[in-house]
Amino acid sequence: MTNFIDLFAGCGGLSLGLIRSGWTGVFAVERDADAFATYDANLLRSGHLPAFDWPEWLPRGPIDIRTLLADHKSDLGRMQGQIDLVAGSPPCQGFSTLGRRDPKDPRNRLFESYLEVVSLLKPHLLLMENVPAFDYTSGQDLGTDRDGTPVRRFSLLLKHRLWDLGYEVYSGVLKASDFGVAQSRPRFFLVGLLSRGSRDLHNGPFEILRRSRPEFLESLELPKDEISVSEAISDLEVGWAGTRPCAESPTHFEIDYKGPRTAYQRMLNQGAGTHEPNSLRLPNHRKETVTRFGRILEQCKPGSKIPAEQRLELGVRKHSIYLLHSDRPSPTLSTLPDDFVHYSEPRVLTVREMARLQGFPDWFSFSGKYTTGDTKRVYECPRYTQVGNAVAPLVAQALGLALKSAIQVGVKR
Repeated sequence: MTNFIDLFAGCGGLSLGLIRSGWTGVFAVERDADAFATYDANLLRSGHLPAFDWPEWLPRGPIDIRTLLADHKSDLGRMQGQIDLVAGSPPCQGFSTLGRRDPKDPRNRLFESYLEVVSLLKPHLLLMENVPAFDYTSGQDLGTDRDGTPVRRFSLLLKHRLWDLGYEVYSGVLKASDFGVAQSRPRFFLVGLLSRGSRDLHNGPFEILRRSRPEFLESLELPKDEISVSEAISDLEVGWAGTRPCAESPTHFEIDYKGPRTAYQRMLNQGAGTHEPNSLRLPNHRKETVTRFGRILEQCKPGSKIPAEQRLELGVRKHSIYLLHSDRPSPTLSTLPDDFVHYSEPRVLTVREMARLQGFPDWFSFSGKYTTGDTKRVYECPRYTQVGNAVAPLVAQALGLALKSAIQVGVKR
């Protein structure tokens, strides 16, 4: 049996990929109520996936990892040796180059709680995802290695801590577009393997993943070439589908979904049956905003960040805004809808379009409010944030298959 728990689970992108690769969920830890509601509806109650083996001592609801440790440390201790994989994606805001990168951000230290859970459970495998900047030099001393040498990379500090717990550690940066996702999205992944002599991986899980990538794409009938933005979301164009009043938000309109147009869209629509994808709500742009976006479509280079001089000329105050290219993968999605302009329409993307660019299936629904204000972003996780923070499910699925092979077979040194 290959089972897992998911820490910092968010809306469930990592769990979805692991389950689709044959792993069995035990429980998940997510503090935000909206993100957990999405996780609960799709992974615990939807009927699309196998049931979790949720322990009786843990309520099914949002919980902070620090609360988990404070209230259930003994329960976790009794599970030692019973969990094959601990997965987790601690918050990355302090490392991300898309935001205010701050090495002192207290959220950066949540991996300490991650490590405490690992020390209690002693799983066979670990899987952790973060932004590539997690592996960059922070500019300050974060701690010391075994020899007392200062450590300035959070990834290296984490590796030293895992080595002390008895894990062989492997890491690498993976691009989502290499695994059938219509988005470049490079991400840092770390895998830890509890040392077991001949079961240690000689070439590492990332070499296994590299070798198995063609077979993975073929199994899903995905091309080896990159998936473009239009291949993923052309059926959601207003010019194609039209609009209708939004049932969720009476003051908005939504896309009047007509069905998939491409092979990739049909793949993501599998399992939806007669149910339409949710989160099709269109933004209520002001007239001047629509005019500005129209000028961006006319004047700016698609597939690129709009340079500062053009932003000034167009009256765009944002420091980072991209015009999507219809025939290329999207740049890395953020949690803010106004970071990207649609490739052919003067508007930002809907939540569903962002979910498509992340590779979420159409049956996967999102819960909670759509957006939140600046001051609330630290502790709220609305739909756009849920999607922008998620691990791309197809990348998680490919990793899950590679790790499943590693834990069952192993590679002799």
